[in-house]
Amino acid sequence: MKRSAFSLLELIFVIVVIGILAALSIPNMNYSPIQQLGEQVASHIRYTQHLAMSDDKYDPTDETWYREKWQIRFRRLMNENGYVVFSDADQNRNTDTAEIAIDPLSGERMNGFDRFEAGNLTASYGILGTNLGVEQSCFTADGTLVTANEGVFAFDHLGRPYSGVSNAGSDDQYRLTADCNLTLTDVNGNRAIITVRAETGSVSVTYP
Repeated sequence: MKRSAFSLLELIFVIVVIGILAALSIPNMNYSPIQQLGEQVASHIRYTQHLAMSDDKYDPTDETWYREKWQIRFRRLMNENGYVVFSDADQNRNTDTAEIAIDPLSGERMNGFDRFEAGNLTASYGILGTNLGVEQSCFTADGTLVTANEGVFAFDHLGRPYSGVSNAGSDDQYRLTADCNLTLTDVNGNRAIITVRAETGSVSVTYP
């Protein structure tokens, strides 16, 4: 005789399985502020690399084309730390509004010192508004160890990472030859270390 319905035990089993799957699919919302920041910054560095590869600035007729590379620049202004994502299209070493990237989620221009609140590290995440809040340590193509209390990551049309572009005298001058660390420290001493890999530009985050 064929059964036309599930037994109580089968229904309970199905409900338990569905509950387990639902629990596993729920994202972890217990991130601390420094972890939230670390993931955000890593995501925006990756987005900067994406812009560099999709918006190819390479121009063999322009000897200084590399100054237009897409970059994410960290700096301190009025005792607050923040960052901006932009391409210096006119090569004047200024961050003009039209050169700033648009955040695909919020639609805001990605300037932490304007309306892009997520990019203001001090106001949004408690990152120290001093030189100790943002520290960069990188080795570049000429063998120089670059350490700074601000930081910048730039990418060329192939997605290769650089530690800077504004003062470069050639395309390869600041290209990374070893992994580069950017350390963010909040008012409680919590740290996020964002590592950008040489050549590939892949990004990872640790919380020591």
